[in-house]
Amino acid sequence: MTSLFKIAAVLAVICGAPVAAQTDEGQTNEGPEPTNSVSIQLNAMKEGDNSCALTFLVVNGFAEPIDKVVYETVLFDDDGQVDRLTLFDFGTLPPGRPRVRQFSVGGMSCANLGQILINGSHTCEAAGLEEGACEKDLKLDTRTDVEVIG
Repeated sequence: MTSLFKIAAVLAVICGAPVAAQTDEGQTNEGPEPTNSVSIQLNAMKEGDNSCALTFLVVNGFAEPIDKVVYETVLFDDDGQVDRLTLFDFGTLPPGRPRVRQFSVGGMSCANLGQILINGSHTCEAAGLEEGACEKDLKLDTRTDVEVIG
């Protein structure tokens, strides 16, 4: 990226204008390419009053919006035993735009949470997407010490 383009990009961010990034081949890229999958990242955990708040960053990598997605989620304690099976409603997900969703899990300490299993999609309402799209090639990640698997 040239110095002039870097300056233009910084000014555009400050001014709020969209910028198209230029690749090495000279092509422009105005946004992320569709991945045809949903990605979920456990971004943060925060201890509450007899609860643990789990904060997720979720991105719909499809070209079409997802009207409603609910994932069946299994929470394991730090000994590897199932603590509970629950449903996390991630709601509406526009294409290609990150969304943050937070779930408060009552009766659980964040320190006792050992692993999260995304067991599959309980609900996946999305016109134009094939059945099972919300769990096909699901990409899972964490920024915490708690492993997220699926």
